[in-house]
Amino acid sequence: MNIALWALAGLAAAIFLMAGLMKATQPKAKLAANGMAWTEDFAQNQIRLIGLAEILGTLGLVLPGATGIATWLVPVAAALLAVTMVGAIVTHVRRSEPATPAIVLLVLALVVAVGRAFVAF
Repeated sequence: MNIALWALAGLAAAIFLMAGLMKATQPKAKLAANGMAWTEDFAQNQIRLIGLAEILGTLGLVLPGATGIATWLVPVAAALLAVTMVGAIVTHVRRSEPATPAIVLLVLALVVAVGRAFVAF
């Protein structure tokens, strides 16, 4: 079970890191042109803040478990990333856009959160 949780956390971390770096570093217009039409509803600073939250969540998924320091942060980070995905789902539904990627990431984050809350490293 521990190996499966590490694999899921690694997958989630990779996806959230890529998405977070894009949002934190690219201008709003470029994100919109690359298929993130939802950015039209947000200011540039809000998009960067979402990206930063995803980057920090990624660090929280991996570093505590890898170092053995404050491992309780892993399920917290996963739960907060799940909350972020709830916001993404709400945004996509309001805009009548497909929310499937956000739903998949929500489930992935929830599995890691619950799994790490009950399975030791």
